[in-house]
Amino acid sequence: MLVLGVESSCDETAAALVEDGHNILSNVVASQIKTHRSFGGVVPELASREHLRNIGYVVRKAFSDTGLSYQNVDGLAVTQGPGLIGSLLVGLSFAKAMAFSLKKPLVPVNHIEGHIYSAFIEHPDIAYPLLALVVSGGHTSLIYSPEPERYEPVARTRDDAAGEALDKLAKFLGLGYPGGPVIDRLSARGDPRRFHFSIPKISDGSLDFSFSGFKTAALRYIERADIRPCRSSSRVSRIVLDLVASYQQAIVDTLVAQTRKAIQRHRPKSILLVGGVACNSLLRQTFPAALAEVVYYPSSILTTDNAAMIAAAGTPKLRRGGDATYDLNAFADLPLATAAARRSY
Repeated sequence: MLVLGVESSCDETAAALVEDGHNILSNVVASQIKTHRSFGGVVPELASREHLRNIGYVVRKAFSDTGLSYQNVDGLAVTQGPGLIGSLLVGLSFAKAMAFSLKKPLVPVNHIEGHIYSAFIEHPDIAYPLLALVVSGGHTSLIYSPEPERYEPVARTRDDAAGEALDKLAKFLGLGYPGGPVIDRLSARGDPRRFHFSIPKISDGSLDFSFSGFKTAALRYIERADIRPCRSSSRVSRIVLDLVASYQQAIVDTLVAQTRKAIQRHRPKSILLVGGVACNSLLRQTFPAALAEVVYYPSSILTTDNAAMIAAAGTPKLRRGGDATYDLNAFADLPLATAAARRSY
């Protein structure tokens, strides 16, 4: 089965052709980093405009890279949410129009489910039940999946996502955008134990995450040490190197600690590390060793937002005959539904 995936949930416009859920024939991503860099974060209105500019190009290139025609696809899969509503609507509207013109079935995909399926592209034999840590600039959550397309939320962030927390510190220090990769690179030269960040304890016993306290503590350290914004990320003082290393270490320690507790509760056969922050070198090194488990994570190109993961997640839905109606809408806060709910479209 050949599926066209379309992704536009935030600031990446993407299209991909994937065969049988794991064979990537093309995977095209148009980045908006240059557009948003001067603002230090994603501007929703500008993101929507860039999606409108790029959506036709990425879809055409996804086909031209393979030499296939539009009629070769068996169906389409598109991100329905969660994400920026304006951005989502661009991809969803394009996919609906294309499905209508080609007379091909269309299925909606939850962006979080797409990240989970990103691990299956290269590891199709991952065993259930599984526990997935989905960690990115917009999401940080633990999802337990006892079987395909059935999901039970275990934990979520109550404030900032992990990637968002990294980006914000980089913005405070003038290190540039996106901040996560910069902090990852600089942390290798810093002392991760110089500054103390307390891992928050949730009083109700849940496994939820909270990263806003790290941000507040970092601001206090910056003020006390009178640290000025850096003029260049290539010339950084020792105190800044130590601060970003300690900050990143605290975030990774939190992710590992909560995942370990979730493993003890649910006893999964497989552990997944997915999402944009899964690219973080410290997290990739620490996660398997600290958990003493086999951890599956996708290649770097599949961790950040892409359409191959959307096509992979859409493949089983199309195989069972899924076909959305054309009043399909986008939802900024779309929950990760179970298989039974999904079969209603």
